[in-house]
Amino acid sequence: MTHPPILGTLESALYVPDLAAAEAFYGDLIGLPVVTRAEGRHVFFRVGEGVLLVFNPAETEVPGGNPDLPVPPHAMRGQGHYCFAVPPEALDLWRQRMEAGGVEIEADFHWPNGARSVYVRDPGGNSIEFADPSIWA
Repeated sequence: MTHPPILGTLESALYVPDLAAAEAFYGDLIGLPVVTRAEGRHVFFRVGEGVLLVFNPAETEVPGGNPDLPVPPHAMRGQGHYCFAVPPEALDLWRQRMEAGGVEIEADFHWPNGARSVYVRDPGGNSIEFADPSIWA
């Protein structure tokens, strides 16, 4: 059986009830440009060629009601995960930036293949990883 092609990941979603805190974290601290926002519902950020969608779960689990945009309701409760691919030589800089921004480093370690990851939590409790892309080499 032949599968249709997949080009990659276009967007990924995280859920954070406090969108102002999420925008401060992803926009101000990490430096991601805002693509769009809808007050109280979502804020979307450009990440390389893709987009990080940050939703308020209380708003997106309710049907939208716009027949021109029939996006099904969706939400997540609990802790999600997102990983930023960063050059290995930048991991110390990311660790320092997070610490300077008052963000606790949850983990900083080397994988069995030698690649390194640094983990923090965003304002919604999601696990955010900064990693050398060779963790998947």
